[in-house]
This record gives sequence, C-alpha cells and structure tokens, in this order.
Amino acid sequence: MKIAISGKGGVGKTLLASLLSKTFAESGYSVLAIDADPDANLAATLGFPHAEKITPISEMKALIKERTGARPGQGASFFKLNPRVNDLPEKYSQQFNGIRLMVMGRIKKGGTGCYCPENALLQALITHLLLARDEVVILDMEAGIEHLGRATATAVDKLIVVVEPSRRSVETAYRINKLAQDIDLQNIAVVGNKIRSQPEKEFLISNLPGFELLGFIPYDQAIVDADLANLPLVNSSQQIINEVRNIYHALLSTKAPSPK
Repeated sequence: MKIAISGKGGVGKTLLASLLSKTFAESGYSVLAIDADPDANLAATLGFPHAEKITPISEMKALIKERTGARPGQGASFFKLNPRVNDLPEKYSQQFNGIRLMVMGRIKKGGTGCYCPENALLQALITHLLLARDEVVILDMEAGIEHLGRATATAVDKLIVVVEPSRRSVETAYRINKLAQDIDLQNIAVVGNKIRSQPEKEFLISNLPGFELLGFIPYDQAIVDADLANLPLVNSSQQIINEVRNIYHALLSTKAPSPK
C-alpha cells in the first residue's frame, strides 16, 4: 500500500504520517516512511534518536554527483535524468521501532531555475519507492504534490489531505484536489484534525461534499504538551492513537495487503 499525505502547513500531516507508520508497523507490515516535506520533522515525531543529524538526500552532494554525473548548484547542462536509485533505501534509510525512514529534502520548483540534478535524483527515488517497493510506503509531503507526477500517480493507493476546521484549510484541500486531478490521481480522501466539537466536524462535512472522509482526529492538549517537552508525539495521546487506528482500518477496507 502506498499512501501520500498532504495539506496546509500546520494541520497535522506529520502526526498522521507518523501514527499511520506506527500502526502499520505494529500490525506486522514492512513500513518505509518518507519525509518529503522541506520542514522535515517526521523523524523527531516518530522519536528517532538524533533526528536533527539526519542529512536529507537532496543535500548529499557527493551522492547526487555519483548518480547523476553533475554536482548540485553548478548549473550542469547534462546529467542523468534516470539515475540508479534502487539501492538507496537500504543504504540511506534509518530504522527505529520497526519503521524505516528516508528524508528527501527540498524539491526545487519551477521559477527557481532549470531542472537540476538533485531534482532528478529525488524524482527517480520517489518513482522507485512508489512503483517498485513491495511494502507500505507512507509519504509525508508539503502542501502540494510536487513529488508526484503522472508516472507515479497511479501507484498511490490513497492521497490523504489533512484539514483542520478552517476556511483556509478547506481551500487548500480543493487546491490539492485540483492538482491531483491534473495528474490523474483519483484516490483522494480527507482526514479532519484538531476537532474540538461536533459543530467543527459538521463544518468540514458540509464544506467538503464529494470528498471521501476517512476520519476525524480530536484536538488533544497532550500533543501540544509533548511537543513543548520535546517528547515523541506518537505516544502522547491515546484518543488520537485510537482514531488513527480507525483510519488505518478504513484504509485496509479499501485495499488490504498482507503483512510481510
């Protein structure tokens, strides 16, 4: 199963990605969690030791030159568009509590310069992870789908857009949905987060007609307290853990792979 998670900044994408990774791993699946958000904190959320010392793939200049033939930032005219990446998950992933993690780093967007070697490596790696890996892959992305393209869209079993009860968050969900439709990514669902009351839940339901609603995660001060205390968020709220397990079961009802 391949799951991509997006949404407006601050809505709780990384918390959902971490808890889904933990739930799949505890259920016996081989899990590869991918941090594709430039504001990378999936490792810390999962409780990986020395998370701040993990170097993103996009910053590994020697690796990028070895695989693409060009050094990042040197404006090379020629480099490999399809570099070899099949060995990178084993060489450059970190492992903790049954979860393997890779940190991608920033993809350069249009307008910041021409297509570059680091983009070529990251795109080839994402394609490999989504198309060739026989395991659960959970992709934590920024508020867009820059890491995805038509070649990989069909491999995504579910694009989950995390929303909180606010107009801006809902607008972001529609924008992500439009981007997904543009690349023929059809399996889109919404998870509501930071829900404090029934009216907030009903706000999201009424403002997201036509979206598949996978679940609603309650607001819990314990998450804020754990963050302030620099503690792993995945273990800090039992009620949120319970709701994410419900979301996990909803995902399995859509497509039920066997644990490995």
